[in-house]
Amino acid sequence: MPTKTSEVKKVVLAYSGGLDTSVILKWLQDTYGCEVVTFTADIGQGEELGPARRKAKMFGVKSIFIEDLREEFVRDFVFPMFRANAVYEGEYLLGTSIARPLIAKHLVEIARKTGADAVSHGATGKGNDQVRFELGAYALMPDVRVIAPWREWDLLSRDKLLQYAEKHGIPVDYKKRKGGGAPYSMDANLLHISYEGGILEDPNYQPEESMWRITVPPEKAPNRPEYVELSYAKGDIVGVNGKRLSPAKVLTELNRLGGKHGIGRLDLVENRYVGMKSRGCYETPGGTIMLRAHRAMESITLDREVLALKDDLMPRYARLIYNGDWFSPERNLLQSLIDQSQRNVNGSVRLKLYKGTVITVGRSSKSDSLFDPAISTFEDDRGAFDQAQAEGFIRLNALRLRIAANLRKKKRR
Repeated sequence: MPTKTSEVKKVVLAYSGGLDTSVILKWLQDTYGCEVVTFTADIGQGEELGPARRKAKMFGVKSIFIEDLREEFVRDFVFPMFRANAVYEGEYLLGTSIARPLIAKHLVEIARKTGADAVSHGATGKGNDQVRFELGAYALMPDVRVIAPWREWDLLSRDKLLQYAEKHGIPVDYKKRKGGGAPYSMDANLLHISYEGGILEDPNYQPEESMWRITVPPEKAPNRPEYVELSYAKGDIVGVNGKRLSPAKVLTELNRLGGKHGIGRLDLVENRYVGMKSRGCYETPGGTIMLRAHRAMESITLDREVLALKDDLMPRYARLIYNGDWFSPERNLLQSLIDQSQRNVNGSVRLKLYKGTVITVGRSSKSDSLFDPAISTFEDDRGAFDQAQAEGFIRLNALRLRIAANLRKKKRR
């Protein structure tokens, strides 16, 4: 563990006010003897942020930043990601991953504003978030010093953290489960809530129903479906049921609708960037609706090969976000291509929400639809498509197959 040093004079801490970062705040003061600036991001976690301010003041913090980043989060991070239809390992909608570069960005901005020479975070040495925070910080402030207490101290369990908090008079609301053992940890923002650790570390354990916070169980969702219409402009949702809404309000409303109908629960084992597997449970009601709707909107407005190219690139784009490379040149390059593809993704999509499912029931685009009923119809198209030409098309596509078949035939003789 490092000793008190004059190398760090001021550090900006990503501060939630919870157990980990409350202990980190005091630990930084004692270990480095430096001034600590706290930064708390409101990205829609649904918690009252006053306690974070009060705790910081209690430990003599003079510069306390609490910023409402909900609109920036959805507009500049969530929406660009959904233009790509990004899904990690086929299931995960990257709710935690996409929030980290935003926090890193503001950590660096505050460090510059306050003249700090270091930033700090509460991510553990086993997780992905340490990578995401630090790659973001280094990309934006190359010479910044990063202090990651979980990689330096010996407080490597919740019990030790609680003992440290008690010793130093740090108020925490962390409680153990009845019968012993730590509960799972939670991380929430406007896109999702994640649950991991504790009792969830057994991948065969089914979590209690009480764990889920924003979605009802599908079997208890309304018995009647609800329809929702989403309006799109350049690949982004700009309205819900005819009402124009800001990005954050769009996601808030879709979370409400999705949660009401039991949409967006996920329980999976994923591969962490640091090398180990991890079991996590997620609630992403609004994001689940957004993904289905966006693909429906693209289905009538994007060229076949453009759509195929996007689908080819999507897994790599998703890995870049998961691995913390939001500010990398390759992600920026991919984003430019993706955004270029969205110029004509304009129109509306109608969805049916029912007991955990999202079903597309309609899509239209007055200005940019590539769906031509005169050509697509199975009825009389009055010469719009000459079906006789299909024979030559098929024979040309079959040429390589016929050549290979003839070769096999010769070998058998």
